[in-house]
Amino acid sequence: MTEQAYLTSNVLLVEDDEIASFISSNVLKSVGIVNISAVENGLQACSFLENNCPDYIFLDLSMPVMDGFEFLEAYQKNGYCANHTKIIILTSSIRPSDKEKASEYNNIIGYIEKPLDAEKVKNVLANM
Repeated sequence: MTEQAYLTSNVLLVEDDEIASFISSNVLKSVGIVNISAVENGLQACSFLENNCPDYIFLDLSMPVMDGFEFLEAYQKNGYCANHTKIIILTSSIRPSDKEKASEYNNIIGYIEKPLDAEKVKNVLANM
């Protein structure tokens, strides 16, 4: 994917930690992505997807209310955004089992361990 293509992308950031959300938003902006929406958990993400289809979702796994894996189940069950939206896991989990489980879901294009930085964003989007 060209850099110009992802600069105009719409991104949904699903992150419950306010500081991590702030940092991740700033990192995305630093690589030129400006269309960023943020929610605090998977349930809010589902509500967002009822009326919006972002190009990318940066998804935390460990969240209250509805965690990342519960969101992925709902995402597939409800057919949100068909095959349009690509999902990048953004987590502090270093468990290989989480990475393996995440890879079983449709539309997952990357697995990034926090903290997010510009190089990680560019690498995952360039490898599409």
